[in-house]
Amino acid sequence: GLLGARDADEELGELLRGNLHGVLPLGGCRADGSIRPCMLRRALATVLLVVLGAGAGIAVHLATAKGGTMFSGKRPDNLGVREGRLAACGRRLNCVSSQAEPGDAQRYVAPIAFLGNAVDAIAAARKAVEGMRRSTVVRHEGNYLHAEFSSKLMGFVDDVEFTCDEGAGVLHVRSASRLGRRDFGVNRKRVEALRARIEGQRKPTY
Repeated sequence: GLLGARDADEELGELLRGNLHGVLPLGGCRADGSIRPCMLRRALATVLLVVLGAGAGIAVHLATAKGGTMFSGKRPDNLGVREGRLAACGRRLNCVSSQAEPGDAQRYVAPIAFLGNAVDAIAAARKAVEGMRRSTVVRHEGNYLHAEFSSKLMGFVDDVEFTCDEGAGVLHVRSASRLGRRDFGVNRKRVEALRARIEGQRKPTY
């Protein structure tokens, strides 16, 4: 979604700017004999900015031409449902799951309440996913749904999965970024946006 695009691209920008701090002087060049090293560092910084800008341009071009970028990452091989459970987040800080330990404030997110059978629940989840920007349904099979969300500029990809527990009357959900160490709350915000859409599909009964 749009929140993910903004935060992920801002994260990359901060990372790149941070890497340049050691090359680009924070102040002006001094006229005390050190002006030549100062100018050299500035020249190197300019070259780096040009290279990074070209890389971003190539990534955007590839996203348009092929539907993916160098930042899309490899699709994880641990996706899917095994014995009723989605993949664990482990120690990652860029993943949230309704099957994480409830005491894990960084990774736990509440499941989505749904009164109905698994077929209807997964159908409602798919409708919610398809109503959000830059989303692609990858797999819809029985009691499982996998979708990819990509960011607007650089094409960072997050994987979102659903499975239904009919007995508990809930949809379990997992949202995880493929790259990076943190997500600045993007995955949690996406799950809450999906929750609102799914719950909004319910028709009141009288």
